[in-house]
Amino acid sequence: MRPGIALIGLLAGLWFTFYGPAVEAVTTERIVVNRFSGVAIEGFDPVAYFVDGGPVQGTPEFEASLWGAVWRFRNEGNRAEFLAHPEVYGPQFGGYDPTDIARGVVVAGNPRFFLISAQRLYLFSREDSRDAFAANPERFLYEVGKRWPALQEQLSQ
Repeated sequence: MRPGIALIGLLAGLWFTFYGPAVEAVTTERIVVNRFSGVAIEGFDPVAYFVDGGPVQGTPEFEASLWGAVWRFRNEGNRAEFLAHPEVYGPQFGGYDPTDIARGVVVAGNPRFFLISAQRLYLFSREDSRDAFAANPERFLYEVGKRWPALQEQLSQ
């Protein structure tokens, strides 16, 4: 009898870990940042996704502050390009996962799960979310367009 109870407890714990309220908790940041350092997208260089085709860690030597976040870059050229065109290089929806936004919740994207679509950077919380978005970005962006303004209002400035 006890192994059965332990198994039920383990399964309940796993369910809560992956699907519980913490995953869908409303955040209070308009840009996904580290709450201790204020660094956006885990310190990855947002311009590098376009230039190098993927995430490249930025350095404290090349930082910029914008939109209440600290952004890191791998070189001065990427920093200058970002500051000249932040709407192009910054992750869409503040770095939140657009597939979750389409469901009506804000979940931080992981800079390692990314996609560039229509010359814009999107971050996803899970690999399967990225794959679903890549298969039909228009459908997700339509839903995001309906939900993002209200969700954005709930986020603090």
